[in-house]
Amino acid sequence: MPSVTDEPTNSTIEGKIIWHDLLSDTPAESKIFYNELFGWQFEDVALKTGLFQSINYTLIRHNGKLIGGMVDQTHLETKEDISQWVVLLSVKDIDAAVASFTAQNGTVFAPPTDLADRGKIAIVADPQGALLGLLQTKDGDPLDEQEVDVGGFLWNELWTRDVSEATKFYSRIAQYDAEDRIINKADNSKQNYRLLKTNNTPRAGILTNPVEDLSPTWVSYIRVKNAESLDAIVARVEELGGAILLAPQDRAIGGRVALIAGPSGAGIALQTWSGKPKLTKQ
Repeated sequence: MPSVTDEPTNSTIEGKIIWHDLLSDTPAESKIFYNELFGWQFEDVALKTGLFQSINYTLIRHNGKLIGGMVDQTHLETKEDISQWVVLLSVKDIDAAVASFTAQNGTVFAPPTDLADRGKIAIVADPQGALLGLLQTKDGDPLDEQEVDVGGFLWNELWTRDVSEATKFYSRIAQYDAEDRIINKADNSKQNYRLLKTNNTPRAGILTNPVEDLSPTWVSYIRVKNAESLDAIVARVEELGGAILLAPQDRAIGGRVALIAGPSGAGIALQTWSGKPKLTKQ
């Protein structure tokens, strides 16, 4: 498996989500979908491992830069449809991180596995059921950027049943500092928004699951230029084989947001962003 960076950085940013993998049972349609909507480029990599007889892995690039990958689900040894986006969280010691998941009643679906140039990976779920990957990179993590490109991954949120318990859990994995912010909503009500930070840099948000009957999950956001671009993107989703899960609407935290699914059914959020969230400290 290739590295998550084109050039070694030799830097581990524990607690940062450094990669996004799409598990898709419609890989050809998914390539067209994301290429048409965001201009993503796809680079196929043929792999053979002991775990799978044969698997095709595809690197995803945006403006030439690595941003994620896609796994052809039809080559996996599963009868269930597991199409979804999976976030990968950087850890310094994957064995210790997995041991912490186990000790805190998390679930380990795949123990630490050596993926050559990529490093060591494990697939886990927190005690509330949110799935993610842990990655201890071999050559270092992607470095922080001043600004995310339009069409790139902007942000990640954990939608969970119990924000407090989730905060305690993840803070034992990556030594996060938690910071509560207040969102001033349009109806003059207030809503709490929790940030997980390392070295004073926001890494992810945690909020009470806003979707009824949705299992706890990590949600990734793609940056969209403006409201007009968001509407134009959403208008093409269905013709490209996807689905609109949440139509464009204003978000109390700032900007406009929509939730869509690609041809495989994997959901992802779209967000316009000026870089100025409507958040105040408690």
